[in-house]
Amino acid sequence: DLSIKPENIEFESEFTKTEKEITFKGKLDNREAWALVEGEISADLELACSRCLGWVTKHFDIDFETAFITAENFTEEQEIELEVKGLEVSIFEGNKIDLVEVAQEQILLSIPPQILCKEDCKGLCMKCGSNKNLDGCKCDEAEVDSRWSALGNLKIKDEK
Repeated sequence: DLSIKPENIEFESEFTKTEKEITFKGKLDNREAWALVEGEISADLELACSRCLGWVTKHFDIDFETAFITAENFTEEQEIELEVKGLEVSIFEGNKIDLVEVAQEQILLSIPPQILCKEDCKGLCMKCGSNKNLDGCKCDEAEVDSRWSALGNLKIKDEK
């Protein structure tokens, strides 16, 4: 078992952060030419909403299995064998597997491509940049170019 302090995790994104420890429970099974790491990761992350950039707290419970193989033992046949077993394959150097790096990678793979603070998030105003969920943005009441004002009186018949 391993507790990872927030300062030891680098997400390489200004839109993902954590202020709580991440827990990693797992086991390592050393095989002939590779090692199997099975584990569970529990993390509370602060993620930026994809529409308004407001912060959202999400909890992640991640189960994973990854086969680690050294570069010198890595062959195409070995990769195929491990993939047939349904294992993700990672190559490592030396004689140590960095579990913090493993946890970081698994967390990043678990984050969905779009995070929303709420299902009906209105996002940011494209003109002034204000958060439409919080501010009464006046940009929707924008002035109309006088050359187009005649179109405002146009009546369109409903065709049925």
